[in-house]
Amino acid sequence: MFLPGKRKIPIDTPPSAAFLPPLSFNSKSQTTMKVSPSLKSLKQRHPNCQVVRRKGRVYIINKTHPRYKARQG
Repeated sequence: MFLPGKRKIPIDTPPSAAFLPPLSFNSKSQTTMKVSPSLKSLKQRHPNCQVVRRKGRVYIINKTHPRYKARQG
């Protein structure tokens, strides 16, 4: 059932819920990549950090602790 008029908002939903943006995923579960001009200090943060070159960019990856990801540039 809809309200009369031009706008098609169902009566079931509260008016404030009709204008809210969709819920996004939890940002804490996502690991962010640190971008640095120099990776020399970042590769010594953990013993499992590896320096990898992919597509012309230098990355630091760590499979045991993904929070230590980094990219040069």
